[in-house]
Amino acid sequence: MSHTPHELIEEFPDMVDAMHALKENDAHFARLYDEYHVINRAIHRAETDVEPTDDLHMTEMRKQRMHLKDQISAALNAT
Repeated sequence: MSHTPHELIEEFPDMVDAMHALKENDAHFARLYDEYHVINRAIHRAETDVEPTDDLHMTEMRKQRMHLKDQISAALNAT
């Protein structure tokens, strides 16, 4: 299992400028972006046992991160 955080700039390296523009101009995208980073950090802390959690909670957090990433990807592809 990888304990590397899934940062959006690493997930979408060719869309960094588009992400910045959307964060500045689209409140919904900015909220998705912020929520992604909050859940991503929580997952990383759990994976590294800084803030351990049970398997069910970890699975739910990963599903939430995937859902946010899908929404972010859709917004980026719509630009």
